[in-house]
This record gives sequence, C-alpha cells and structure tokens, in this order.
Amino acid sequence: MNNSLRPPRHFAIIGAGMAGISCARTLVQTGHVVTVFEKEDEPGGRMATCDSAFGTFDTGTQYFTARGPRFIMALETSPKLCKRWSANTVQVIDESGKVSSASATEAHWVGVPNMKSLVAGWADDLVGHMELQTSVTHIVPDTLEPGRWQLHTAYPDGAQRVFSGFDAVLLALPNVPARQLLQNSKLLESWCHAIEAVQTAPCWTLMLAFPQAMQPDLSTLGPQWNVARSTHHRIAWLARESSKPGRDTVERWTVQASNAWSQEHLYDDFARVQTKLLKAFAEVTGIRTLPAYVASRRWLYAKTTQPLGYSHLWQAQRGLGVCGDWCLGHRVEDAFVSGLELALAVV
Repeated sequence: MNNSLRPPRHFAIIGAGMAGISCARTLVQTGHVVTVFEKEDEPGGRMATCDSAFGTFDTGTQYFTARGPRFIMALETSPKLCKRWSANTVQVIDESGKVSSASATEAHWVGVPNMKSLVAGWADDLVGHMELQTSVTHIVPDTLEPGRWQLHTAYPDGAQRVFSGFDAVLLALPNVPARQLLQNSKLLESWCHAIEAVQTAPCWTLMLAFPQAMQPDLSTLGPQWNVARSTHHRIAWLARESSKPGRDTVERWTVQASNAWSQEHLYDDFARVQTKLLKAFAEVTGIRTLPAYVASRRWLYAKTTQPLGYSHLWQAQRGLGVCGDWCLGHRVEDAFVSGLELALAVV
C-alpha cells in the first residue's frame, strides 16, 4: 500500500534528547502522531544548559560538528538556533599549564543562546505532544486494544499514570536505561544482550563564575586561550563560556573531568568532587581567585566508548525500536542520524 494512503499511526517516543526529537520531528513531518515522554522538565538530553545568576553554562555537550549532508541540511534550516564557534582549541600538555598549539581542524558549532536551544527549538514543532517530568517504568501490551502498547509512568511527586493506544514504542534513551526498561518490561532479551555490550564513560562537570573579572584591574584574569583539551589526570576539557557566540560576558568556565577520573570518583560526594576539580582548574589555568559561583553535575552516560554498531534497532512485528548516539558513536550528529534513520525505518 502507498504510504500516503495509510492512516496516521501513534508513536510513543521515550526520551527528548537529540535522537528522540530528531525521530519525533521526522514522524510528524510524514503525517504521523507522536507523544514524547521525558523525565526532565525540558527537552535537550546531554545538550543541556544550567542557568545561574551570572549566566548560563553548557553542562553536557560543549560543541558539535557537522559532517554528513543530512545533518548539515537540518542545521541550515535553523540558522538562528546555532552558530559557529571560533574555539581555537589548545592542548594543555602538563599539570603546570604548559600549552602547545592545537587549533580545531573542523568547524565547531554551538546552540544559541545556549546549547539546549537547538533541540528545544526543534521541539517547538511538538508542542502539545510532550509529557515532561514523566518517567516511563514499564511497556506493556494494551489491555483494551490488542496489538498496541501501554506505558506505565511515574512522576516526581509519586503519582502514576497509564498512557494507552500506541502503535509502536521507540526508546531514545542512553544505553543502560534503555536496556533496563526493556528488561523491566520483559521485552526483547536479544536486544538487551546486544545493548549490554555497549560501553559508555561517565563525566563530572564543574561550573565556575568569576564576575570580579569584569572589573578593570582584573580584565586579564586567567589564560589567553578560551578552550583547551587537557592531559591533567583530573581534567579533559575546559571552556570559557563567554567565548561562545550569544553568551553573557561574565567570566564563566565549564570544566569536564576525564573519563578515568570520573569513573574512579563516580559516587564521591559532590562537595569533594568540586574541591578536587577546582584545585586542578587552578593548576591548569593559573586562576587561583575563588569563584563567586561553583556548581557541578554528574553524567552517568556521557560518552560512548564502544558503540552498538547499527544506527538503530527496529522490530516491525512488535512495534518496538531503539535509537541514540550510542548506536553509532558519541557525537551529536550520531544521535541525529540514529533518530532520523529509526523514523525512516518505521514509516
């Protein structure tokens, strides 16, 4: 049958990061109905932004690149939501802060006015079709409509609700939560085994603000570079937030710990992590002034180190699918492609 003659189907999409929104938009554009479930209070996933009295911090994804024609075309349709960032990244080669030149070899892009803006802007097409602060706990066959699915959900206040009547359920979650949800629902054991082989690394993120740097006598606070990849045993990445296009000018830094250090200190107290990373930040940058603002965030599934090897999983007979950056790698474009290709497979 010609796709244009088929009645619209109703898809449940679990997860409102880049993969989930990419998938949802594509399905809506092809005439279908979606309901997107997201446990946080806004879409974005790891393209996240933290607000503070001193300006915003990109707490997860720091930038993204665009290599494939489909992603490039999608970005070209949203010129107000992303801008090129002249990062001029350097390499900090030891803990004394010694620097070697290592400029970026391809264009770095960021969302504007913050990193979450790109996914949030694309999610505008889905207004009225999103259930935020809603955690999906189980996927079960619909008791009233055979061949369809129900979702059992939970809310931060302890309330629960059942959503029914879905023709298919598509998981756009990190690998571990996706596997756990399938296991809790007693679904597709073979997929669970395949997903279990995927490996991801955690990341601690530190956010610092130095509003005193706006004073004339402190205008040269810190290094002359804005972005660095570091070989310090605690720190992998540092970025001056105010160097990104569309940001506030208050001196702010986002610091991301190395995979190994984050794993070693994964369950440490937040205050202890902040103290250790602040000390490392001072060693790398030479900034020993106490910040006016300190905050941290822990990402359990920050970076894929061993991907699934397929862009997505889809079983048409069951009406179940899985997508996410971890299917292909760890880049934002991987998440976009994974969500797009799952949508194209189901239609």
